[in-house]
Amino acid sequence: MADMKSCEEWKPFIAMIAVDFAFAIVNILLKKILDEGMDHLVFVTYRLTISTIFLAPIGYFLERNSRPKLTLRILCYLFFSAIVGASLTQYFFLLGIQYTSAYFSCAFVNMVPVITFLMALPFGLETLDIKCNSGRAKVLGTVVCIGGAILLTLYRGVPLFDHSHSQAVTQMMDHTIKLNSTKKTERWTLGSIALVVGTFFWSSWFLLQSTIGKRYPCQYSSTAIMSFFGAIQSAILSFSTNRNLSAWSLNGKIEIMTVLYAGIIGSGMCYVVMSWCVKKRGPVFTAAFSPLVQIMAAMFDIPILHEKLYLGSILGSIVVIIGMYILLWGKNMEMKLCLTKLAQEAERIKEQEPQLQVVEISCDSRHHSGQDA
Repeated sequence: MADMKSCEEWKPFIAMIAVDFAFAIVNILLKKILDEGMDHLVFVTYRLTISTIFLAPIGYFLERNSRPKLTLRILCYLFFSAIVGASLTQYFFLLGIQYTSAYFSCAFVNMVPVITFLMALPFGLETLDIKCNSGRAKVLGTVVCIGGAILLTLYRGVPLFDHSHSQAVTQMMDHTIKLNSTKKTERWTLGSIALVVGTFFWSSWFLLQSTIGKRYPCQYSSTAIMSFFGAIQSAILSFSTNRNLSAWSLNGKIEIMTVLYAGIIGSGMCYVVMSWCVKKRGPVFTAAFSPLVQIMAAMFDIPILHEKLYLGSILGSIVVIIGMYILLWGKNMEMKLCLTKLAQEAERIKEQEPQLQVVEISCDSRHHSGQDA
């Protein structure tokens, strides 16, 4: 019995690590096809469309007996969930990367757990008691995560491994990045604003998903509807920014494979699993795993794409993992404390029940003796 309980506790951890692993592969494939010239919003539209086609029949058949009535209010929640979790969020992040740099944008992605935690406090989705060890652990974990995110993004350090065959390519890329950053200096502020908006949208999705999970607890159906709305929103954004129809053609097996994988796994199953984790452990727990995507992507970049591994990446990754562990440890302590209080309350009610029965019996006996008299 205890082993089964322990297994249930570890399921959300394993699920989120699997999600981050899948997202890391999506990021690597996305990097490759975007370098080949594929339009960002076209990719997002295809990705969400395939997610809808994949999840709709699964949600219909698996959840048809347990699915509650789809009201206008729930549809509005799902429409806004698509805005803050799919279409506009990805648009703002891609815009921010275009106007600033990939390294700079990573800082905002790594800040998602902290912002989610801070946004959840006024809505009552998270509690913070500094007097308890769990509350202090959550604060400490948040601060350490921020420090790790800053270190991971701003400090590069010395390279740990030298790929001599890719040095010339790396130098050319560094030179190109410097030229591009010089040309886009005046747009850096706009890119920073876009990244701030995208980060707040992504954090809002975790909070909104906790509400959707209570009102419409069907992960497959809700994700399919959200992907459908997101595909429409992304298509409108794409046509409003680029009306060239040739951008919608998929060239080669890599683009087709990337779109299919990102749609079925990235925007399909990963969002289903994240929604389930939000329902089980809350928005802050789910958001706390966001920095792992960058760490896992770096693990693929080194052997496959021959990217250099720097000391700053190692140190920042270690600090982020430590901070995330402290935050999750605080959350776990808080959950155990809450369960202990509920068990004590249930035990107290059970102890009071015999006394109440004795009082009722004595009252009944007095009532009957009065009638006999």
